[in-house]
Amino acid sequence: MTVTLPSPGLGTSGNDEFEQCTETVRRALEMGYRHVDTAQMYKNERAVGAGIERADVPREAVFLATKILPDDLSYEDAKRTTRESLDRLGVDSVDLLYVHWPISAYDPEGTLDAIQELYEEGVTDHVGVSNFDRELFEEAADRLDAPIVANQVECHPLLPQTELRAFARDHGHALVAYSPLAGGEILDDPLLSEIAAEHDTSTAAVCLAWAATQESVVPIPKTGGDHLRDNFEAVDLTLSEDALERIADYDERLRVIDPDPAPWNQ
Repeated sequence: MTVTLPSPGLGTSGNDEFEQCTETVRRALEMGYRHVDTAQMYKNERAVGAGIERADVPREAVFLATKILPDDLSYEDAKRTTRESLDRLGVDSVDLLYVHWPISAYDPEGTLDAIQELYEEGVTDHVGVSNFDRELFEEAADRLDAPIVANQVECHPLLPQTELRAFARDHGHALVAYSPLAGGEILDDPLLSEIAAEHDTSTAAVCLAWAATQESVVPIPKTGGDHLRDNFEAVDLTLSEDALERIADYDERLRVIDPDPAPWNQ
């Protein structure tokens, strides 16, 4: 099952001040964003829901995703806390429900059975996983009847996730790229800065344009609001073939989120 996720999405990790988060979501939606990503871990679901409610955009036009806290991935906790997420978000269902990390209380049997039931009950329209390698993804896909439409992982030019991108393309799901700017640590990289100068743009725009160029990749940059329009417009930037080849040949690597376990450093 191939589902097209709107790109770019709006990442909200770290934006947990209620009014700021609410206004960022509202502004983003009224600017043209149609994909909002949150999580129980971010402690901002109420603000995200308030932003969606305030925006002059119908709920059905918004692709809303949240993720279950790793500590709450047992069968009972996953079902309970997902419904609590709906209450905080102020919605009857979400468009995409993720297993946030395959750690802590994650159990393929209990967790995925809960996810399957939530899907069948209409609590979520789609199912996703986050920080899964190929082996874990295939294990989950074998257990679930619901198709997995997305795997969310850190992905940017210095962590290109080559194998997971190819797997997403071949499997027909999206690779949702969190930290597509590597938490800002990538912005002084010499090659990316050079390419930005050649294109008369910012290094951030180069990173987001690179992600948008990759088949199956959907970047979800986060911002407190200052760079909403820059990020939204960056995915329309056309990088030269030479620039894309130089990035592909670049062997510099950087990871800003250290998942545990982390078998998928490519």
